[in-house]
Amino acid sequence: MHRRQLILTGLAAAPALAMGACATRPAANPNYPVGSDRTARAYSAEELIAAGSRELGIAAEAVGGAIERIFADQGDSPTAYIAGEEASGAAVIGARYGRGALHMKDLSASQEVFWQGASVGWDVGGNASRVFTLVYGLYHPDMLYRRYPGVEGSAYLVAGLGVNYQQADGIILAPIRTGVGLRLGANVGTMSYSRQRNILPF
Repeated sequence: MHRRQLILTGLAAAPALAMGACATRPAANPNYPVGSDRTARAYSAEELIAAGSRELGIAAEAVGGAIERIFADQGDSPTAYIAGEEASGAAVIGARYGRGALHMKDLSASQEVFWQGASVGWDVGGNASRVFTLVYGLYHPDMLYRRYPGVEGSAYLVAGLGVNYQQADGIILAPIRTGVGLRLGANVGTMSYSRQRNILPF
C-alpha cells in the first residue's frame, strides 16, 4: 500500500512539475524573427531608397535608379538588406573582404555579418567601397551563412553604382557598391557570408 501511495503521489505532482519547468524555460532569442520559416515582411522601394542613401552617403536619386533596376530584375519583395563596407584587390586573381549589419523587419536588432570572396579575370587594382545589399528569399538570419556563386553576366553599372547578383538555394543577394570604377569585373566570383571574419576568401 505504501508503494502504491508513492506512485499516485508522483503522478499527481507531474503536471505541476511540468508547468514549473515551462515557467522557468529561458525566453527565445529576441534577435530571431517571430514569423514562420517561410514568411518575412518585405521592404518597400521607399524604405530601401532611404536606407541606401543614408548608408552609402549618396543622393536618393542614384540609389533609386539601382534599386529600380534590381526590382525590375528580381521583384519588389526583398526581405532583408545588409549595409556595410568592404575592401578588395586583384592581380588576375582577386580577393574581397567585407563587414556589415543584417537588417530584417522581424529582428529586434541588426546582426553583424562578414563576407569574403574570390574572383578570377582580367582585373588588376584595389579599392574600398560602401555596400548596400538587397536580400531576397531570406526568412531567417541563419539561412544567410553560406557560399554564393556570382550570376554570370549580371554585373553592370547604374548611375555610377556597381550592381551584381549572387544566388544559392533560393536566396538572391544584390549588392550595390560605391567606388567600383573599373573593378566591376572582380564582383563576379564566389562570396561566402559568415558570423566571424575568415582569412581565406575561398
